[in-house]
Amino acid sequence: MHVVYPVVVSALLFSIGVYGVLARRNAILVLMSVELMLNAVNLNLVAFDVWLGDRLHGGQVLTLFVIVIAAAEVGLGLAIVLAVFRTRRTVDVDRLRALAEVARTPASARPEGEDAS
Repeated sequence: MHVVYPVVVSALLFSIGVYGVLARRNAILVLMSVELMLNAVNLNLVAFDVWLGDRLHGGQVLTLFVIVIAAAEVGLGLAIVLAVFRTRRTVDVDRLRALAEVARTPASARPEGEDAS
């Protein structure tokens, strides 16, 4: 098989992953899109390793490292998403832009003349 086919498939996978990161609002879907981009990189590494005929199989070894890093990233990312969900009750990325908690005071504790916003 020629090297162009896996490279084109890898470029398509990476493009879909970039679109998912930029367009999605759900943090879990963003993590899935990052995984898709890492899989595109893995496909490129293996394709070029086979195409170059590397005796040490450096591309395949790097692919194993990327898979290990991706597994750690998924575990850590899901832990962060769960922690954020427990405190904020949402995983919407747009609503999570402000990381500081806004202290809400009851209407009776507000000074006179202050609007309820």
